[in-house]
This record gives sequence, structure tokens and C-alpha cells, in this order.
Amino acid sequence: MSKKVICYGEMLWDCFPDHEIPGGAPMNVALHLNQLGLDVQMISRLGKDGYGKRYLDFINSYNFPTSLVQEDSEHRTGTVTVHNEDPENIKYTIVSPAAWDFIALTEENKNAVKEADAFIFGSLAVRNTVSWETLYQLMHLPTLKIFDINLRAPFFDFEKIELMLGFTDILKINEDELEIVSDYFSVPSDVESCCKLLTTRFPIKLVCVTLGSKGALIYQNREVFRHHGYKVKVEDTVGSGDAFLAGFVKTYLQGKTPNEILDFACAMGAFVATKKGGTPRYEEREVWSMVGDQ
Repeated sequence: MSKKVICYGEMLWDCFPDHEIPGGAPMNVALHLNQLGLDVQMISRLGKDGYGKRYLDFINSYNFPTSLVQEDSEHRTGTVTVHNEDPENIKYTIVSPAAWDFIALTEENKNAVKEADAFIFGSLAVRNTVSWETLYQLMHLPTLKIFDINLRAPFFDFEKIELMLGFTDILKINEDELEIVSDYFSVPSDVESCCKLLTTRFPIKLVCVTLGSKGALIYQNREVFRHHGYKVKVEDTVGSGDAFLAGFVKTYLQGKTPNEILDFACAMGAFVATKKGGTPRYEEREVWSMVGDQ
């Protein structure tokens, strides 16, 4: 049977200088998981506006279920201004407030999380009290909890992040975020020191650290597993980390080894970096084909 995954958080439009594409890290992860064959749904909120309608049309084109996506007649669908002058270091200006700041707690989304094999969430969607309180209640439910920390200045609050870490089974973090976290907890910024602190202080079983073009690593049971990544010609890095996480989640839920998990996750991240946009259409065999070439 297909594994069930629930993603929670922002659905928004990434507005580039010359075009707009649907985005939001948790939604990108959900669409990749959907393309990889998992049973995935998204808990979020869109405005009752043109952007919201276009977003629904977009995800419907993937045959993605939308029953947990709420409609908001008061707040607009989220937008982000993307600064892509340096394609390997994309910057974002995130408009506030947005509909996804007001995700309501419902029996339907509580039941969906209870029935899921994994629940994925990040730190951006808790910048507003409403969506934070909803996530806080959902985190109490019994399922595997995956925290894609996704720090977006100025929208992160370490008091909330500490609470979220207290519910986390798996933490996904990049090397820049690791430096911010290590500074906050006053530990050396090397991977092992920070991961040791996080897995000692919180109930985290595994930390996955992405290293951009240098690959990624897994810290588990005080052991480090490394993958040096795949060398590709980068089209843009939008959504590459989200594709990585989708590859990680799929193989983790399949019970693969840390090295196998890293291999496919790195392949996913590299594959999407060769495409325009965060959620290109593909079949899994295309990703494996790229892995076989290196």
C-alpha cells in the first residue's frame, strides 16, 4: 500500500521579474511526493481570488487532492518576490499577511494527520498565531513528524522553533540554518557538535543536513553518513531542497538504509536543479537514469 503523508504550511506564488509560478516549500514537497507515487495531501489555505483559483487549477492538473486546502474570503493568496540575480543563491521577499497565515484547525485535518505515516511541517507557516496554534495541536497527534526547519528571515521565532523541535522525529536543515541554530544554542557550528546537541536535547532520532552542491549527510545514533551529491548543469535551484526532502521521505518510509536514502534524495535535488521551476513534471525512472550516469 502507498504510504500516506500530510504536508502543512504555505501555498503561495513565487513572483519572478518576468513570470510567476506556484510555490511554497511544503506544497513543492507534496507535489514531488505525489509524482513519486505516495498518497499525499496538503493542509493549507488560499485566498478566494484569482491567484487562489489559478493555484487550484495548477495542482488539479497533477491530480492532487485538495480537500484539506481551505478557502479564505478575507485574506489574499500568498505571494513572494523572488530575487534571482544569482541563480545559485535565490533570495525571497515574503508578503505578509497571507491566507496561509490563517489555517484553521478542523476535525478533517486532525483525522488526516492521525492516519498518516508521516507529517511534514516547517517554520515559516507559524509566523502568525492562527496557523501556529493549528500546527501546535496537530503536532500532538501520533505520527512520524518531519520538521523541515526552512528558516526565512525575519519570519522565525526560536521560542516556537524549540517547541517544534520538542515534537520532531526527523529534522531536515541546510548548512546555513545549522549555523544559525548552533549560534542560538551556543555550540560549535560543526555538524557533529550541533547534531549531537539537537539529538540529546530533543527527541530527534535523525538529522539530515543538506550541503548544496556538496551533497548531504545524515546524523543518526551518533554516526554520520555522507553523500557528495551529483554534478549537474544548474538551470535554477528553486525547489531543489524540496525535491531532496521528497526523495528522502519516500526512501525513509520504504525502510532504506541511510546511504540509499541519501543517494536518491541527492539525485532528486540535482535532477530538479536541472529544470526550470520548483515542481517540473517527470517520472521516477528519469531520476534513476541520472543516478546511473554518474
